[in-house]
Amino acid sequence: MRLRLGETPLCADMPPMPLPAIEAQGLTKTYKDSDPPAVAGLDFSQPAGSTWALLGGNGAGKSTTIAMLLGLLVPSAERVMVLGHDMARDRFAALARMNFSSPYVALPHRLTVAENLHVYAHLYNVPKAKERIAELAERLQLTGFLDRPAGQLSAGQKTRVAIAKSLINRPELLLLDEPTASLDPDTGDWVRSLLEDYRAETGAAILLASHNMAEVERLADHVLMLKGGRIVDQGSPADLIARYGRDDLEQVFLDIARGQGRAA
Repeated sequence: MRLRLGETPLCADMPPMPLPAIEAQGLTKTYKDSDPPAVAGLDFSQPAGSTWALLGGNGAGKSTTIAMLLGLLVPSAERVMVLGHDMARDRFAALARMNFSSPYVALPHRLTVAENLHVYAHLYNVPKAKERIAELAERLQLTGFLDRPAGQLSAGQKTRVAIAKSLINRPELLLLDEPTASLDPDTGDWVRSLLEDYRAETGAAILLASHNMAEVERLADHVLMLKGGRIVDQGSPADLIARYGRDDLEQVFLDIARGQGRAA
């Protein structure tokens, strides 16, 4: 049978559609029955290979959402699927294929940078760990302080080491909390370029939480705006800026945080 232009062949040889990187269905977390939920009924599906951002003020539910994605918290209701795995029942299969970075999670202070990276390489069963660490050290400019205890690093150096740790296992999903915190503008721009290159090279999906609106505008394909544990708006940065009639994403963020504009 000859196909006309624009038709799609219906046959078993067609490659299957990739599973979403993250799929949340009614995701809810309540810490105390007497308190309102920290996260309430989140529904979203992040495609494989995309970069999404979580934006919201303090207490919006960003950290709780990331903790549930990592399997550190068990949802109070419904479920979350990561790389095709139910995090309530099969989280270790997903965790081997993902990683997380936050400058606010301290590495063991007495271990050197190299020792810390070797520990994480071992935890993720990384083949040829020594070569992988050398590759990341070169790419992230860690070579000059690989033998320095982590407790003696500057804030910016700790951020770069945290990113190296998050890439150690070549993750298919990368969760980032303030990935360029404590970095000077030049180094922050360089790290953002590295993350863009990593996504382009590997097809990995990235979910980031950041208060750097320019960073989100540059990196994210799609933004989930959280307030009170709920998604109050979403879309690409350009779509959100146009929808609220603003000049940049920071102004949109302030409108939502202050209860003004479309999502009020």
